[in-house]
Amino acid sequence: MPIPDKPAPDIPKSGASIPEPPIPNKISSFSEGIIDSLPIAIGYIPIAFAFGLSAVKLGFTPLEAIFFSCVIYAGASQFVITALLSAGMSLWVSALTVLAMDIRHILYGPALRYRIKQQLSEKKTAIWAFGLTDEVFAAATAKLIKDQRSWSENWMVAIAMCSWLSWVLGTVAGSLLGNGYLDSYPAVEAAMTFMLPALFLSFLLASVKKQNSYCVTASLAGALIGVTCFSIPVAILAGVLGGCLAALFQFRTTQLNKNKTDD
Repeated sequence: MPIPDKPAPDIPKSGASIPEPPIPNKISSFSEGIIDSLPIAIGYIPIAFAFGLSAVKLGFTPLEAIFFSCVIYAGASQFVITALLSAGMSLWVSALTVLAMDIRHILYGPALRYRIKQQLSEKKTAIWAFGLTDEVFAAATAKLIKDQRSWSENWMVAIAMCSWLSWVLGTVAGSLLGNGYLDSYPAVEAAMTFMLPALFLSFLLASVKKQNSYCVTASLAGALIGVTCFSIPVAILAGVLGGCLAALFQFRTTQLNKNKTDD
């Protein structure tokens, strides 16, 4: 009885590449989050120093300035709320003004949650959600877009908390040194107090693009009308409202033009 021939083993042809085994998934750790937070911390410290210096010059105690950074932790909004309170505005008006400035943060959580596939811990989520600033949100989004599997809550907690800590430490240094220690260095003090207008100017220049021209124009017009006819809080609210309405109108116009083109 003839024995059936065994199939010859597959021998790779000359020059053919042998497939490599898949690289195991690497999840970012807490220590990597600390390292990744360094660029954010380096940018936060001088601005926080300027805030602490500005708050003390406006009449707040160093402890009050540090309290603002620990609890509010809102960057440019802290400059605004201290300026409003020192000018005699009520707490409610100041709080509503800052709320209008930071209303965008409501969208950060859902935007991240849409990309996160892992099961989240409530305690860890509460920690890193508190530290979800613009820069931390950008870092987390970049991590999720690059490799969603490498994102982890430990990494997120590290980058959020280290950024917050750098902001608080910068405020501590600014509020303590600004309490009379920089009187011998007027040039340094003048440079630090100019950081608030420089910060807002950088925001304005970054937004001046062709597609944003209507929003910037509407915001500036609303702010100028508010500060001319009413007060600074009204100017801030009018600027925010004008920019939002212009953005909605521009979006609606773009959608209508797109529908007409498709038809």
